[in-house]
Amino acid sequence: MELEVDGARAFAATGGRSFDPSLPVTVFVHGAAFDHTVWKLQARYFAWHGGSVLAVDLPGHGRSEGPPRPSIPAMADWLAALMDAAGVGEAALIGHSMGALVVLEAAARHAARVRKLALLGAAAAIPVNDLLLDSAAANDHHALELLTGWGYGRRAHYGGHRMPGIWMCGGGLRTLEQAAPGVLHSDLVATNGYEGGEAAAAALACPALVVIGERDLMTPAKRGAALAGLMADATTVVIPRVGHIMLDEAPDETLDALRDFLGEAS
Repeated sequence: MELEVDGARAFAATGGRSFDPSLPVTVFVHGAAFDHTVWKLQARYFAWHGGSVLAVDLPGHGRSEGPPRPSIPAMADWLAALMDAAGVGEAALIGHSMGALVVLEAAARHAARVRKLALLGAAAAIPVNDLLLDSAAANDHHALELLTGWGYGRRAHYGGHRMPGIWMCGGGLRTLEQAAPGVLHSDLVATNGYEGGEAAAAALACPALVVIGERDLMTPAKRGAALAGLMADATTVVIPRVGHIMLDEAPDETLDALRDFLGEAS
């Protein structure tokens, strides 16, 4: 589905069904340098179980025109503008990693428009390693290798995919390689510079879910739990033995957590 947001083309996948804003809407937001394809299982499920779905490509990512937005608040406001363009008044927001910060900030800035909030691989702040920042600034492929190496849990590095012969880490790396030069660095700078997480979590007016990878190296489990502790109405789900990218490492368990929280059409 193509929309015009702030004078530029924006793309959102709809889970294989025509988008109907009169149904309960769920909006999915990807992490740094990724795109809508990370949500292929979860988006399709909710689109075919009583709701409508927008799995967005943030500006400059996937099929959305750029440039990338330079900060988490700017991405959050863009997300609200995309909802306007799609005719969506209220939605459940789901974000992973950087996308979790985006939807958290969106819920703080546009509280009346967020029915429920789900944060995957999240923390109130996500500081970025200097080596990763420097490599991304140089558009060095090493940055993608670092992000993949730290993002996936140990089991994923040795296989772990349910389909024999498919390398989970390699698939993630190939997705990152599709990003335009400069996009990863822009995203990492925005993520590293975000300081509003604690205030946004404390002000949250809707129910929230925090999904935690037990062996997450990028947003460790204790920091995900601390984020949930700042919220008035939060549920936590810890997925055993997985790292930061639980969407790939444990897709069914991730979907189960979302489905239990959101229901069939929420």
